[in-house]
Amino acid sequence: MSGKGWQIQRWQSKISDSLLLRGGRVIDPANDIDKIADVLIVDGKIAAVAENITFSAHFDYDATGKIITPGLIDMHVHFREPGQEAKEDFGSGSRAAVAGGYTTVATMPNTSPVVDNAALVKAMLARAEEEGLINLKIIGALTKNQKGAELAELRDMIDAGVVAFSDDGHFDDNARIFLNALDYLQGTDKIVICHEEETSLVEGGVMNEGKRSAMLGLKGRPTVAEDIAVARDALLAEYTGGRVHIAHISSARSVEIVRDAKKRGVKITAEVTPQHLTMTDDLVNPSDSSTKINPPLRTQKDCDALLEGLKDGTIDMIVTDHSPHAPEEKDREYIFAPSGFPGLETSLGILMTDLYYKNKIDLTTLISKMTYEPAKVFGLDAGTLSTGVFADITVIDPEFEWTVDEKKFYTRGSHSPFIGRKLKGRAVATIVHGNLMKLL
Repeated sequence: MSGKGWQIQRWQSKISDSLLLRGGRVIDPANDIDKIADVLIVDGKIAAVAENITFSAHFDYDATGKIITPGLIDMHVHFREPGQEAKEDFGSGSRAAVAGGYTTVATMPNTSPVVDNAALVKAMLARAEEEGLINLKIIGALTKNQKGAELAELRDMIDAGVVAFSDDGHFDDNARIFLNALDYLQGTDKIVICHEEETSLVEGGVMNEGKRSAMLGLKGRPTVAEDIAVARDALLAEYTGGRVHIAHISSARSVEIVRDAKKRGVKITAEVTPQHLTMTDDLVNPSDSSTKINPPLRTQKDCDALLEGLKDGTIDMIVTDHSPHAPEEKDREYIFAPSGFPGLETSLGILMTDLYYKNKIDLTTLISKMTYEPAKVFGLDAGTLSTGVFADITVIDPEFEWTVDEKKFYTRGSHSPFIGRKLKGRAVATIVHGNLMKLL
């Protein structure tokens, strides 16, 4: 048992022990299950979900009063390998994921070097197997070196095992290149994840453009930059029949654009972060760079629209955009500090505290957006408690009260706007392929 209050151990790929979770509230949106039941795991897989299972398991866990869900999934993290391991690596990142209740994550390619070729994808998957404690998926770059000028080795990277493509951190300004990518990927199951900000409208901007930025004297990034980009990519997806996924959507108008596109049958999906659902630009403080993110925190109107879009199905999933930086990088003036903060260890607590306990979203919808729906969109063998699948499970204590303390983080990033927040709700057990990775 570590000094941080729980046990995190290495993932052994062959599990022979059995585990019985007894008497928890099982929420499995994939199978439309929400009931008090037991979950039996044998040889690393779900053996049964039923009431009053009689089985002499190697480990018996009393889940009374707790919630048993499919393992949480995050399709947008930055684990910084290769080349930026001082910020994060597969080991520290996967420990943070386990601590937060996540069993599957997908890491973005804006690393050094950029993940834009099959050899690098294979090397990263090998590293993930060696160092990761979770199911770690690789997202490949859409264009070479994420420059937007030439398509990367898309087919070779698909064969190597990428789960999707993205130039995250960059908007692909060249519409012809982007259209070619959508055409090229026709007939595959791979999605293009789009970072949506029209470049010419956001250069030099460090926060949302509006009353708060004017008051603080900081250059803004207007919502229209996102709206234009989302509209363009929705139209190109409609024109080609390709699949696009809007990363970290933050604007009310962008939600409307996605909603309208879905009604027309466009193959478009979207994600949102806890910070964009629960925080506004009123919280921006020039002396605290933890609130500097990209896209920036918006207004309450945008937060309300994002929440409505999440509930009505316009927005398909919640991601963290986990983006740790070295302390010396974030300890700078607001305008010079990099964007992003670590989110894997705080995400569930923030969502439970600021959305569920404030009656803004029901628990089943929240769990679905963090498990079943991302698995469905990206075609993952995850997000379910169906019999016979690998046992990736999160056990949540909805009554667990705790205070966010960066000294107890497993991530290497320590700057978060949630430091000191008192939260209610936390993952108390994380199970990956039947292996109990965390026990709090």
